[in-house]
Amino acid sequence: MKFGVSTFITDQGIAPAALGRAVEERGLDSLLIAEHTHIPVDRRSPYPAGGELPEIYYRTLDPFVALRAAAAVTERILLGTGIALVAQRDPIITAKEVASLDLVSGGRAVFGIGVGWNREEMENHGTDPRTRGRLVDERLQAMRELWAKEKAEFHGEFVDFDPVYSWPKPVQRPHPPLYVGGGEAAFERVAAFGDAWLANSLPPQELGAKIARMRNIAGRDVPVTVYAVDKDPGIIEQYTQLDVERLLFYLPTMPAAETLPYLDELADVARRFR
Repeated sequence: MKFGVSTFITDQGIAPAALGRAVEERGLDSLLIAEHTHIPVDRRSPYPAGGELPEIYYRTLDPFVALRAAAAVTERILLGTGIALVAQRDPIITAKEVASLDLVSGGRAVFGIGVGWNREEMENHGTDPRTRGRLVDERLQAMRELWAKEKAEFHGEFVDFDPVYSWPKPVQRPHPPLYVGGGEAAFERVAAFGDAWLANSLPPQELGAKIARMRNIAGRDVPVTVYAVDKDPGIIEQYTQLDVERLLFYLPTMPAAETLPYLDELADVARRFR
């Protein structure tokens, strides 16, 4: 099993370059970071985990800027979004950002994507929450055209452009792996687009049956990465009994002086199960 890190990079925590270097030095294989462009003051959408929305949601750095900083000081680890909110993103700009990250990192980009839960946030981007699933699917289709073709065009319900040139193309062909986040409502999207399913914090006792349903819908053995996993060795042991490719430890957002010892603990746990 492979082990990486999932976290929120903010202006109050460890800097992205220092974090990327520290993750690589400890033998972990990946760094996936969350995205929120902003948080509306008048927020009505309930936080999925319950309770008050943590401050880290208000302060995330742009993921592609942060990942490029990490790419500059690392050579091995995968660098990805976990997740990019495609319902809030222009597909032409996003396709260029993903391809640019893949280029500057030497082919180490992972594009983790999702639909999102904060309706007010997406409405500020002009997105109707009621149609966000169809919108995300079209934007993903359009981005794949931009990555794959010299002259790309797309004509859909939400995305429409005549032939265009868009460079750079990704180093990884036909494009960086798409890790599709979400629960069972996302399984059709995993089937259509996913190079992996990014399962968010699902406990081991629930995950096995969901993997079986997801793969049945996809009609293939889609790899699974579990996002935001607790470092408890007992829980990790349970995940090892499942057909999971990678676990992403949850790293709390902290200054460097606190982050580095915590990463040491994560690396120690990972070594027990390699």
